[in-house]
Amino acid sequence: MSVLLLLTDWVFFLYSLAIIIRSLLPLFRVSPYHPAMRFLIQITEPILAPLRRHIRPIGIWDITPMIALLIIWVANLIVKQIIQTLAMLL
Repeated sequence: MSVLLLLTDWVFFLYSLAIIIRSLLPLFRVSPYHPAMRFLIQITEPILAPLRRHIRPIGIWDITPMIALLIIWVANLIVKQIIQTLAMLL
C-alpha cells in the first residue's frame, strides 16, 4: 500500500506543479501558443475552467489556480485516507 500512497502523492504533486507553472509562465511572457504552454493549458483547464465560471477575478488577479491547489490538496488527503482505510480492512 505504501507504493500506492507514494504514487498518489506524486500524481497530485505533478498536477499541482502543472497548475503553478501554468500560472507563472505568462509572467515571463510565454505565448499561449508555445507547445509547452498548450500542453499545460490542456491538462489544467478541466479543473480551472469550471472554477472560473463561479469565481470572479479580484481586480486583475485570477485566484482560481490557488483555489484549484486547495481543492487538489484536500482531494489528496481524502484519497490517501481512503487508501489507508482500505488497507486496514484487507
